[in-house]
Amino acid sequence: MRTLYPEIEPFATGMLPVSGLHSLYYEECGNPQGKPAVFLHGGPGGGCSADSRRFFDPQAYRAVLFDQRGAGRSTPYAEVRENTTWTLVEDMETLRSHLGIERWVVFGGSWGSTLALCYAIAHPERVAGLVLRGVYLGRRWENEWLFQQGASYFFPDHFEKYIAPIPPEERGDLIGAFYKRLTDPDEAVHLLAAAAWSRWEGCQVRLIPDSSPPKDEDPRKRLAIARFECHYIVNDMFFPSDNYILENAGRIAHLPIRAVHGRHDTVCPPTNAWELKKVLPQTGLVFVSDGAHNPMEVGMASELVQALDDFRDL
Repeated sequence: MRTLYPEIEPFATGMLPVSGLHSLYYEECGNPQGKPAVFLHGGPGGGCSADSRRFFDPQAYRAVLFDQRGAGRSTPYAEVRENTTWTLVEDMETLRSHLGIERWVVFGGSWGSTLALCYAIAHPERVAGLVLRGVYLGRRWENEWLFQQGASYFFPDHFEKYIAPIPPEERGDLIGAFYKRLTDPDEAVHLLAAAAWSRWEGCQVRLIPDSSPPKDEDPRKRLAIARFECHYIVNDMFFPSDNYILENAGRIAHLPIRAVHGRHDTVCPPTNAWELKKVLPQTGLVFVSDGAHNPMEVGMASELVQALDDFRDL
């Protein structure tokens, strides 16, 4: 079993304006002369953490981490204007050019895997390889599985708490009902909805729930992630078609790809990774038997570190 690399501090940080409204926080870690790689966080709206750096061999990689528009330390925080899949794709190009990188390994998990695939389809010549965790293809059925009906069968007790803020007559469209509340100007309304949304998603992340007392969650961060996720979902991920990624996967059929997916992932069902491999047979797919959605659990972290170690010499 592989373990995460030791904690490391960035050797460079910065803020990069990408529009008249948005600026991105970014950092570089590891070896300034190493193989370039970029880390794409989940959410949308999740932001990077210090642990995100630990998947990369600091002797081998020049790892770039950034907070996507409106997330983490990027500004303005929680801003959904000018915030689409395609603005994020072009932000990656702006950042790559700014840093003088020709090609990089792209590593993304959950929503980050969606963004990684969209970026690779748009700019395949800039990608040295893809490492994907908890594959999410952004299709309508995937969103309804998680937020309407599907995962509810595995967590019925938590599902009852999730739907509690929504009147029974609105529960036929839970995503729409939550979006209405998450964008309501009344703080009492949108904070209640954000808490229910985030706790529902959070209860499914780990295979074995954390037995320690729950930490106090930052309601500001909770609201940002819930709003972002709902914003993207109600806009069909800004895709021109529901099955956009699989329909356009042929553009990246030449790229090396490694996918790591928890066998027990109810946030992003394992069939997503299987369907991706069917259209991209070069994908090295590992189902982690003791894994769910959390990349930090032992089996998941081991496979992700191994995948990135294997890509060092591409």
